[in-house]
Amino acid sequence: MENNLKNTKITCEICPRNCKLSVGQFGFCKTRFSNGEKITSQTDGYASGFAIDPIEKKPLYHFYPTSTALSFGTFGCNMGCNFCQNYNISKIGFQKQYATKATPEQIVNTSLAHGCKSIAYTYNDPIITLEYTTKTAKIAKENGVKNVAVTAGYISEKYWQEFFENIDGVNIDLKAFSEDFYKKNCLAHISPVLETIKYVWHDTPVELELTTLLIPQENDSFDELKREFDWITNNLSTDVPVHLSAFHPSYKMLQKPRTDVQTIINAYNIAKEFELKYVYSGNIIDNLTSTTSCPKCKLKLIERAGYNVKILTENPSICPNCGEKIYGRF
Repeated sequence: MENNLKNTKITCEICPRNCKLSVGQFGFCKTRFSNGEKITSQTDGYASGFAIDPIEKKPLYHFYPTSTALSFGTFGCNMGCNFCQNYNISKIGFQKQYATKATPEQIVNTSLAHGCKSIAYTYNDPIITLEYTTKTAKIAKENGVKNVAVTAGYISEKYWQEFFENIDGVNIDLKAFSEDFYKKNCLAHISPVLETIKYVWHDTPVELELTTLLIPQENDSFDELKREFDWITNNLSTDVPVHLSAFHPSYKMLQKPRTDVQTIINAYNIAKEFELKYVYSGNIIDNLTSTTSCPKCKLKLIERAGYNVKILTENPSICPNCGEKIYGRF
């Protein structure tokens, strides 16, 4: 009986990797493992750290601007990005000596005590701790706290509804617009990510924003950017806020140069050619490319300089000049 149990493999279906795990074996994410009866997460109930952040740091620019989020992450990740900015927690398994034990109730109570509008599941991908994330999100919603997910969107269709059911805002990291890039630099595939993005936009009330980190000579060509913006226009909407962020050397891409400011500006201008209404620069300080303006009459509604944010109108959900409705939650 014991030998049969050891030889039994269970498939983890949370993400498209579908890792087949023997008893005690961990999946690609180094977090989810088989106990012989089911797949569970070793980090359930443990966090790698907490911080109170401006919501703009996620980045979410159309989700209750100037509010704060209680941010936390766990350990591990189901993506294999060799340019990871948080590799010190995402590329390792559970490290109990560095972990903070925190129940969903404690997390929600902490957010309430500090006056946070939302809880942000971030730093590493919350998909791999689906049980912990969804339990916390449900309790948060019951207590009037919003939920924000920062994710690569690499999740199986089977778990879309469960994961996003209590999520209010999400920033999905669209790593590039190339299957070759995803295979080479993320050890993953782009198709499941695109399907997740379409699901969120078309089938949920979740406020959606996208981020692409532009890496020199990897995913910053004009042709690739045009294909990405064309896909957004034709499969989603020109309403979707898009963040184009500058890369800085990290993890296994230390040899790469930083993304220069002009590359970000060029990408911004290309996005505007596709009539995307809300395009923003990231990891650079440029007032023009970080300001929210009315897409119809161009009136400035929200000015940003880094995380210094100034709302210029009483109700930024509607342009006071022309009446244009502005996408988001305000």
